[in-house]
Amino acid sequence: MIIKEIKWEETILVRHMVLWPDKDPEFCHVPGDEGALHFGVFIESMLVCVASVYPSKKNARLRKFATLKEFQGRGIGTKLLNYIFESLNENRNIKFWCDARESAVEFYERFGMSKEGGKFYKYNIPYYKMSKMI
Repeated sequence: MIIKEIKWEETILVRHMVLWPDKDPEFCHVPGDEGALHFGVFIESMLVCVASVYPSKKNARLRKFATLKEFQGRGIGTKLLNYIFESLNENRNIKFWCDARESAVEFYERFGMSKEGGKFYKYNIPYYKMSKMI
């Protein structure tokens, strides 16, 4: 398993397949992708997991975190998120946050992230804002 920074264009296929398969691939392009940090996990040269971080002065927002279905449940996402935390650790005292699908809340709680506010919906999918200071 290799974890490394990748170009935003490399994230689109995994984002599309996992998060929004019923939408057009262009739907998975996020404004700000060009200036964000993008990470990928490769197994035998196959990109199986992606995550993007959109940093600002006091915040780092995680978006479009996705692992191919056949690779889920193997700890790959956990390793990637730990890698991201380590890479952001030099910018101490920033708020790391994301809009977490309700189905992923327990995953983020294992990293010390907490819900902020109530449930909200994007395209009929329930989400919670979650965050922690790093």
